[in-house]
This record gives sequence, structure tokens and C-alpha cells, in this order.
Amino acid sequence: MASIHWALLLFLVQLPILATSRAYNDGNLTLWCHPDQAAALLQLKQSFSVAATTATLLPSWQNRTNCCLWEGISCDASSGLVTVLDLSGHGLNSYGLDPALFSLKSLRCLNFSNSGLDGQIPIGISKLVNLVSLDLSSRRVSDYDDPTSAADWFNHLWEPNFEILVANLNNLRELYLDGVEIMSSSGEDWGKALAKYVPRLQVLSLEGCGLNGPIHHSLSSLHSLVAINLGSNDVGPIPEFFADFPNLSELQLSYMNLQGWFPQRIFQLKNLRVLDLSSNPNLSGHLPNFPHASSLHTLRLEGTNFSYRNPSSSGDFKMLRELTLDGIFLSMDFLSSFGVLGSLCQLKVDLRNSQNVLGPIFSWIGDFRNLASLDIYRCDFSWTTPSSIGNLKALRSLKMFDCNLPRPILSEIGNLINLQNLEISGMSNCKLHGSVTSSIGNLTNLRSLYMKNCDYCGAIPAAIGYLRNLRRLAIYHCDFTGALPSAVGNLTNLKSMVIERSQLSGPIPYAVGQLKELTQLTITVGNISGRIPSSVLNLTKLVGLDLSYNHVTVMTQNNSIRITHGPTQERSIVYTPCSNCTGRIITSTHSTGHIPTPLFALPKLSYLNLGWNQLYGPIEEFDALSSCLQLVILSGNSLAGQFPKSFFQLAELVRLEINLNNFVDSVDLSSFGRLRKLTGLDLSHNKLSVMIDEGNNSLYTSLFGLDELGLACCNITKFPSFLTHLDRMVYLDLSCNKIAGDIPKLIWERWNNSLLQLNLSHNMFTSMQLTSYVLPFSGYLEVFDLSSNRLRGQIPMPDLSSEYLDYSHNFFSSVLPNFTLYLSHTNYLSMSNNSINGYIPETVCHSMLDVLDLSYNNFSGPIPSCLIENAQRSVLNLRENHFEGTLPSNITSECTFQTIDLHDNKIEGQIPRGLSNCSYLEVLDIGNNRIVDTFPSWLGELSNLYVLILRSNQFYGSIDDVIGNHQSGGLFPSLQIIDLSLNNFSGNLNSEWFGQLKSMMGKFNSSGDIVRATNLEGMAEYYQDSTELTYKGSDVTFTRILTTLTAIDLSNNRLEGTIPESVGRLVSLRVLNMSHNAFTGKIPTQLGGVTDLESLDLSCNQLSGEIPQELTNLNFLATLNLSDNRLVGKIPQSGQFLTFDINSFEGNLGLCGPPFSNPCGVSLAPPSMARVEKSSDVDVILFLFAGLGFGVGFAAAILMRWGRIGKWFVKSARALWT
Repeated sequence: MASIHWALLLFLVQLPILATSRAYNDGNLTLWCHPDQAAALLQLKQSFSVAATTATLLPSWQNRTNCCLWEGISCDASSGLVTVLDLSGHGLNSYGLDPALFSLKSLRCLNFSNSGLDGQIPIGISKLVNLVSLDLSSRRVSDYDDPTSAADWFNHLWEPNFEILVANLNNLRELYLDGVEIMSSSGEDWGKALAKYVPRLQVLSLEGCGLNGPIHHSLSSLHSLVAINLGSNDVGPIPEFFADFPNLSELQLSYMNLQGWFPQRIFQLKNLRVLDLSSNPNLSGHLPNFPHASSLHTLRLEGTNFSYRNPSSSGDFKMLRELTLDGIFLSMDFLSSFGVLGSLCQLKVDLRNSQNVLGPIFSWIGDFRNLASLDIYRCDFSWTTPSSIGNLKALRSLKMFDCNLPRPILSEIGNLINLQNLEISGMSNCKLHGSVTSSIGNLTNLRSLYMKNCDYCGAIPAAIGYLRNLRRLAIYHCDFTGALPSAVGNLTNLKSMVIERSQLSGPIPYAVGQLKELTQLTITVGNISGRIPSSVLNLTKLVGLDLSYNHVTVMTQNNSIRITHGPTQERSIVYTPCSNCTGRIITSTHSTGHIPTPLFALPKLSYLNLGWNQLYGPIEEFDALSSCLQLVILSGNSLAGQFPKSFFQLAELVRLEINLNNFVDSVDLSSFGRLRKLTGLDLSHNKLSVMIDEGNNSLYTSLFGLDELGLACCNITKFPSFLTHLDRMVYLDLSCNKIAGDIPKLIWERWNNSLLQLNLSHNMFTSMQLTSYVLPFSGYLEVFDLSSNRLRGQIPMPDLSSEYLDYSHNFFSSVLPNFTLYLSHTNYLSMSNNSINGYIPETVCHSMLDVLDLSYNNFSGPIPSCLIENAQRSVLNLRENHFEGTLPSNITSECTFQTIDLHDNKIEGQIPRGLSNCSYLEVLDIGNNRIVDTFPSWLGELSNLYVLILRSNQFYGSIDDVIGNHQSGGLFPSLQIIDLSLNNFSGNLNSEWFGQLKSMMGKFNSSGDIVRATNLEGMAEYYQDSTELTYKGSDVTFTRILTTLTAIDLSNNRLEGTIPESVGRLVSLRVLNMSHNAFTGKIPTQLGGVTDLESLDLSCNQLSGEIPQELTNLNFLATLNLSDNRLVGKIPQSGQFLTFDINSFEGNLGLCGPPFSNPCGVSLAPPSMARVEKSSDVDVILFLFAGLGFGVGFAAAILMRWGRIGKWFVKSARALWT
């Protein structure tokens, strides 16, 4: 909407300038701008930085040149004063405009749309009293022909007082604030302000400004309004007085949640050209007679409740060029009422529920001879003939969204030989193979091909190579398999190739190097491996290269780029510098192990992302003087060696990320001071020691633009003082260092408007410089992490809710009484491992918490029932507190719990049966409580349940209900850890008891992943489940549970009868403990088939017979306890049995042979019953990150308790560790 009016106004403003300039040029005269204004503009230029794909920042803006000739500037023809400043879409970023802008009082047009502005609209704009047009909007613009355009750099602005903004702008005719958050958003506030201060306003565009209604009647005084755009706001209903604006030509009201009946008089406006009512599903109306229908150019009615079935004659629509309709109420009678649409060139139609009339509808569409663009939504093409699409020969653009496209339809698209743009998104029912899309090769005029969310199985057809006019190829979230065909090398006009989240594998074809026009090459989040061809160095126009999140391992050989695996031939080319290039390509002769340095020297490359691959080895020094690299991401690899000093010479560098590698070096942070444009730096998680010269006063002046800094695990011992001089910080990560003392108050006082993520965890901070326990953050804080420090006292809360809050592993002792008031938008809250006392208030349920972890504290009282009943969260961890009372039973079917951990509290009563509604539940731990109940076999219906811990309660009765009526094995299909120990279960185990545990019957193919809640929307890496098991004779707390950990603990109950032979089917079982029961009979020989077993404890039962020789097959068995049974015969003398001492077998009077001293066949007196009691409860805490046994590799804390001092020792040791 804005484009026509902006262009017209700009033309009128510049017309005298153009005329005068021509006269001056004819006379060899030049009109110079005023020096003070040129100086102000140059000062303003310093407010901006460039986007990653822009080579230079406003290159024509140079000192001692005529600013009237600078890009984006126009001057008055007679005075030379600057009247137009238009920096829209220049790929800029700015976190605050220089006040020098507001000295340009002569400005009439100011356009900063899509200029990367961030923050509050500067109040100084109100000083530009001569403004006729003001545009600060954020609009999404897609440029198919130029993928490197900066149109995606949006503004992120807000305006706290709309009246102050417009109070002095009485000359304003056009106001565009799309996407600006207007905090004074009531209809009365902004309506009165506009009516009072800008009475001659002609264009009002406030789309997506967070406005709420109703629209105030004062707006009716703006009789000059020509265009109104209030889309994506909630300001309904639409007032009748809109029909009284005689000059109104554009009215855009989409996505406004409009309800009721649309005012019919608006249809009668004689100058109406554009009417957009789309996406208001509760808006009713019908099309009346249009006396002025011939003037209407655009009519958008999709997503409304307009009645289409019995229209009157609607008038003449001969000028209609764009029409959008909804198929819910579509009928041929309605379509016929439009008459002959001879000018229609763009049609958008939603065809859901229109299956029965698809044929006539496409016949109707086929009559539009000038139709160039067709967008189709939700059409099931299986109800129509393929020719319905194939006959639309004039189409130049076809977009199909969420359609069912059978094979014949896809083939017919190949007949649209005039197509220039094809977009298919959300394609369903396309799991087909073969030549389904080979007909695409007929579309030789195609310039843009875009596919997204298509579940097509098969390879990208080689016929794509016939699309020689293609400029843009984009494939997102499609299941194409196989290798990228070498035929893409024929697309010699291609400028952008973007393939994200596909199943493509194998190497990038060598033919890619033939795409000499390519500016963007992105193949990311896939299975690309093999070789990156050396021909990529031929792409001298390449601006962006992104191969992140693949499996590439780069090596160089004979001036080529190799990857260590992939069956493809390698060609070697020697490159030499060319005199007419802006940069140089450097040859490399090293044979293995390095990222090829010529990549860094591609002449136009400004964006290089090779992160999250399998790159390794050092980065050699390279010639950086001619490079225009602005963004370099090498994170998440195995790069090693010294930090490349060449990075310090990348003069255009804006962002450098090398975190999560293995660089070993000492880096002086002041060296980055040479990079004057640097805004982002991440050196975290290497083996670097970052040196910060606190006496270097130039450091903070040279890094004044830095607003994102990651120095985690960089051996820093003091909070960097140069940070105290920076006025803005967006991201700061100083975690995993040795910083002690106070956390400085500048964080929440100076950076309170800008900071998004703060991570100071795993340091030695002891206090915070606070004036209040409510931190005055006025902006949105995403991450606030103070975990693993030495902080004490009351927990401080950010004033505005943070998405992620972590205070765990400190010495905090209390929380704010009303702390839940500050959790309105918090998804993750952890206060675990502190010493916090008190109750959980019921108001915690008013939050949006997805993860609540209060474990290892001193909370007491009942658990608020709403925390469990209104289970719209993924994780509830209240482990090791003093909670008491019973659990609520009214758990709804909307339960989304994945983890419930209530271990070691004082909870009584029964397990709530409502937990059977929690179909996502993976971990349930209610061990060490006072539950009195029978075995909850009904939990077996939960198909995702992985961990079930019921130990140390008062459960009773049989556990044979695990079978019950489910002989087919339908219960507990995913269970891999079950702990029923220390209860009162009794009775026999059914012969098929173990046979129900299907997930333990298959071998694992890997070392396993960490069990974590999977629905945390980006936070799964922060929360990790833990559990406590008796493992190898000790109580072990597994702080990371691997999916390969399988354990069954039935110990310390009153179970009897024989051990079922079905135990031998659990081939992946690692831990089995059935000790301290009353089992009788023989040890099943089938146990010898459980070859992954690491810990076996059958002690303190009444087992008899010989030890099966088959147990010697257990090659991973590290702990065996068969003591205190009635076993007889010779102890096996092979395999792991040679490693076990006497403690594994004592208490069996009939056993003989080593490690006993009595040989077999010799009768000896029975051993004294006064033998020393085994110490199964030794109090030691060992914190390890190592494999326990042979197959379980995870972090564990081994807690072996010993007598009355155990709890004191555990508590003291934990305090020392923290």
C-alpha cells in the first residue's frame, strides 16, 4: 500500500530537484549541500553498522563530497538543503540514532523502514517539524532475484507515548509505523492525538502495532485520508464514519479479529481502489450492488464469513486486477456475479470444502486471459482432472499451499511453459518415487523455484538442469533423498541456492563450480558429506556460504578441497590472482587437516558458516587484507591449534564465532580492537586463556560497538572492566570461569533496555550489587543464568519476566514473597540445590512455566494441587524437599508432563489414577516417600514411560498385575528402568513377568543419548533428568540418564517363588537386583544370555543348586553378589568369575573352590556366623564424569551411606562441592 503513495510523494518532492540538477548539469554546475548538514549526516552514519551480506556501509557517504549526490539523499533545488533521507532496505543495523539527525530541520521525507532500528523511537524526531512523510515501519520484503538483499533486516521499535511523537508534526501527510509497538495503544489515545496534531493526514499505516480498540470517533475529523491500514491489530468494530472519507481509496483491515456486520456504505465509496478484509473469520457481510465497482482494483475477502451463495448483481468489475476468495461458501452463482473479469491478473483462492465444484471453478479461472498469478490454498486436486492446471498456459506465477497434488497434477504443471515463479508449500500425499517431478524440466522460463514442507520421497530430478533461466532455488523441510544432482551445474544464471533440512546426502557435486553468478550457497541441516569440490573457489561472486549442521570434514590436497569420505573423483586446479578482481585467491599446498585458506579470501564472500560439522585440525594463517568477510561461524567442530592471527586483519568483520572447538592459545582481547566494526565475538568453550589488559584505556573505545560477547571457559578471573564502558549489551556469556566478588550493578542499570541473554553461571560470585531484589530490566530478558556460584540471601527477580531463569547450585535461602508475579512469561525456572525454606504459593500456577525445578531445597507444606491437576507443563521436579500431604487426583486428559520427580519427600496416600492421562510421561519418580498403594499396573498403558521409581515406600501386594489381561505384551512398552525396592511387595512372579519389558529385549546400536524432555522448545539441553539406583552394590545418583541404561531393582521386598526364565530375554539389561527377597529354586541358566549385564545381585534369598556355568558368558559383569543363599557346588573358574572375591559368594555353605579356601570334594567345618557384616553402605561421595563398568558412560555421583553419620556426610560433601 505504501509503495504507490511513497513513490508519488517522492516524485513530487524531487521534481524541482531533478529539473534544477539537469539545468546545472547542462551548464556544468553542481549544487553543493550545506557543510553542517553533510557533517550531521556523516555523524549519523556512525549510528549504523551493516548487515552480514552488505559489503560496505553507505559507500557514497564520504567526507568532502557533495551530500546531495549521496545515496538516499535529495536536496532542495534552490537552497541546497537536505529534504529527503531514505535509507530503507539498505541492510543496516542501528541501536540508537545519533542526535545529529535532528539538526536536519529541512527534512520533509524521512524513511528508515527496514533499516534495522532497535529500541524506542527517538524523541528528537518530533523536532523535525517540516516532515511531510515519516516511515519507520518494518515490512517483510522478498527479493527473489537478489537473495543477498537486506530486506530481512527489520526494525524493532516501540513508542511509549504516541502523542509526544506526533505533537509537533503538524505538516505530516503520510505516517507509516507498521510493526512499531505503540504502548499507548488504546483507540482514544492514538485517535485523539492524530486528530489534534496531524489534521491533514492522508496516509495512515499502523499495521501490527499492538493497538486495541475501539477506534475513537475523533478520527472521523481526518477528512483528507486517502489510505488506511490497520491490519493485524484488535481495534474492531469498524466504524461507520469510514464511509464518510470522500477520498478514501485504500482500506486494509486484515487480521483484525473483526466481528459482526461490515458497514455496507463503505462499498459505496466512489474512489475505493483497494479493499482488504481478509482473515477475519467472524466478519459477516455480503457484496451489495457496486455503483462504482469499475474503479475497484483489489478485493480481498478470503478468511471471512461473507455470504457468497445468493448475490445480487454486483456491478461491473472490469477494472479488477486482484481478487482473493474463500472456498468455504464459494459457489458458481457467486463467481458468475462478477461478470467478465477482463483485467484480472492476480487471483488467490482457498478451495477447501469445494471438491464438488472444482471442475467449474477451474473452467471459470481458465476464462481469464490476462491471469498471470494464481495462488491456490488447500485444494484436493484428486477431485479434478489434471488439465484443470495444465490449461492455464498464460500463468507466470503459480503458488500452491497445503494442497493434495497427485502424480498427474504434478506432471501437468510441467505444461505451464510461461511460468517464471513456482512455489509449492505444505504438499501432502506426495510420497512418490520415479519421475514425478521430471516434467519440471519443461519450465525453461522459470526464474524462481520454491518448495517447503513437502513430504516427497525420492531424489531431486536431473531434469532440473534444464531450467537455465533459474535465478533462485529454495528447498526447505523437504524429504528429498540421495545426492544433489550434478545437473545443477547447468543452472548458470542461478544467483541463490538454499537447501535446508533435507535428507540429501553424499558430496556437493563438482559442477557447482560452474554457477558463476551464484551469490548465495546454503546447504544446511542435512547429511551432506563427501567432498566439498575445489571448484567452489570459482564462485567469485559468492557473498554467502553456509554448509552448517552437516557431516563435512575438510582437508586440502593439491590446491583442492577434500572431505575424508565420499565416493567422488577429485580434480585439482591451481588458482592465480587476477588483476581485475577486488580480492585474491591464495593457493594451498598442504595435504591434510586444515580448512582451506582460499575460502577466506573469496573476493566477495562476506558470510561464511561452516559451524556444527566435523572439521578438525588447525586453521592456517591467510591473507586477510583483501577480504570482505563480515561474519565467520566455525562453532561446534574439532578445530585445534593456535588462534589464527589473520582474524585480526579482517577489517570488515562484524561477527566471529569459534566457540565449542579445541583451540589452545593465549589471546589478548585488545587485539580485537583493530576490528572497529566488530559487534559479536564468541570464543567460548575452547582451551583458550583470554588476557584482558585492565590498564588499556583504548580497549573499550576500540570495541565500542561490541554488544554480543561469549567468553565462557576462557580462564578469566575478574569481571572485564572494559565492559563497564559499554552502553549496550545484548548477549553476555562469562560462564565457566573463575570470576569472584560482586556481580556489577551496571548489568541491570545500564543494559536494562538491551540485554537479552546473560550467563554468569559456574563462577565464584559471592554477592550482587543490589538496591532492590527486583532487578529493573525494562526490556525482554530471554536468559538469566546465575547458577553454580556462591550467592547467598534472597533470590533477585527481573522486573519483566524472563523466559529462562536459573539460580541453581548456590546458597540462596529465600525467595521474594510474591516471586510468582515475575514469572508471567517464564518457561524455565530452576532454584535447585539451594537452602530455600518456605511454601510454594498457589499463584505459581498462574505462570507459563514449562519446567519447574525446586529440587534439593527445604521447601515444605503441601504441593499446590494446581501444579499437577493443571498439568500444562513438561517437567515438575520437587526432589529432596519436605513436601507433605497427598497428591491430587483430578488430572485432565490435557496433561503434558514428561517428567514428574517427587523423590524423597513426605508424600502420603496413593498414586493419583489421573496420571494415566499423561500420555507423554517419560519419567515418574516418587521414591522415598510414604505412599501406601498397590502396584500401579495401569501406568503400563503409558507408551512413553521410560523410568518408573517407586522405591522405599509402603507398596504392597502382588506385582503380577504387570501382566494381568495383557498377555500380548501391551504394558510398559518403553520401560527401561524400574525400581520397586524397599517396599512390601509379595507373591510369585509370573513366568512371563520379564517378557512384558519389550524395550529391554533389543540390542542398542550406539552408546546412547541423554534422556531429556523433548517438548521444551529449545530448552531440552538445559534440563536433564536424574535418578538414583542401587548399582554395583552402592546407591548411585545418575545425573545424566542414557537411553542405553536399563535396570530392574526388585530388592528388599517379600517376593517368593522361582525367578522366571523370561529374564534371559532381556538382552540389553545392565543392572538386575533381586536381593533380600525369598526367591527359591535355581538361578536360571538363561541369565547367561543377558550379555550386557554389568551388575547382578541375587543375594539374601533362598536360591539353591549350582551356579550356572552360562554366567561366565557375561563379559561385562563387573559386580556379582550371590551371597547368603543355599547354593552348592563348584564356583565357575572362567570369564569375569576370576575377578570376584569371596564377598560375592559367602553365606552359601555348599559352595567350594576359589575364591574359597576349601577345595571341592573336601568336607570342612561351616564358617563362623560371626563374620563381619558387609558394609553395603559406605559413606563416600565421588563425583565422576566417567564410564562405570564397560557399557554405561555417564556422569554419576556414588552415594554410599554408612550409619548415622551418613546424612551429615552427604550434606557436608555437597556443600563443599557446590
